[in-house]
Amino acid sequence: MSEMVLDLSEDAQEYGRQALRAFEAAGGDQLVQDAEAKPAIRESLVGPVLNELGAWELDARTDVDGLEAAAALCRSAGYWALPYPVAERLAKPTDLESDGLIVVASNRPAGAVGGVETRWTAVTSGGTRSTVVGHGATGPAFVTPLELSEIDKNGAGDVALALALPCWTLLGMLDRAIELTIAHVSLRKQFGQPLSTFQGVQFQLTDAEVERSGLEILAKYALWSIGSDKPEAIVDALALRMSAIEAAEVVFRVCHQLHGAVGFCDETTLSWLSRYSQPLRRLPLGLSATRDELTRRAGRSGLTGLYA
Repeated sequence: MSEMVLDLSEDAQEYGRQALRAFEAAGGDQLVQDAEAKPAIRESLVGPVLNELGAWELDARTDVDGLEAAAALCRSAGYWALPYPVAERLAKPTDLESDGLIVVASNRPAGAVGGVETRWTAVTSGGTRSTVVGHGATGPAFVTPLELSEIDKNGAGDVALALALPCWTLLGMLDRAIELTIAHVSLRKQFGQPLSTFQGVQFQLTDAEVERSGLEILAKYALWSIGSDKPEAIVDALALRMSAIEAAEVVFRVCHQLHGAVGFCDETTLSWLSRYSQPLRRLPLGLSATRDELTRRAGRSGLTGLYA
């Protein structure tokens, strides 16, 4: 994967399309609503369809094809706001007895893994790895505080993938948010005309799409950097995360504005997407903390590749 080819392979794209159809057949938008009512059933709701897709047979760490398929799967999971930590499971370390990896802040570690009982490993951006030995009560969007027992400080190589895959999940959410909003403004009328015909609406949608499409390019670049074992892969993953948070802020703001008050109602799919995007945007680090970490990592050498 040394030559810079940013598009996912056709096999990975087809796998993502199969996952989209499988998640829809399993319940689609109803899945997250059922899981919110009973977080303990997350595994039984979603686990079987992921097993059928062969999700846990993907090797995202040492196989380029597996890495691309994992990214496509995360994007499809985001599209449906799938109530399962797919990215975290796919990012599992290869040298530990663990089923998944969660990137956490050094203070007050937390993850959106409430209700999913499995062997979790946590890693800080500095590479300190710990076993998750317990967690607190499950809060909104399945976020729960984590109790950790340190293992080692050898996780630096684990961080880039574990930061990048959740950004692909968030990208899938932005795909869906814009798709829903385009459908909404095409149907909704004002002054006898569809909202989509108004220039101001078109400008807002263009702003949102520019953010989404820009994020997609950066997500592909970070994936290439990780798959090529670039020494700056962690910096590229942090830059991707910063861009993902910024893009999500713009896209969800525009989509909520164009939906109006109904966009905040539980009857609207956009409200569920927006709510379940919050852990991806806030954990392990919010925008300012991610920017600080990126600045510290990039140092005087700055960013390379697409970012230069």
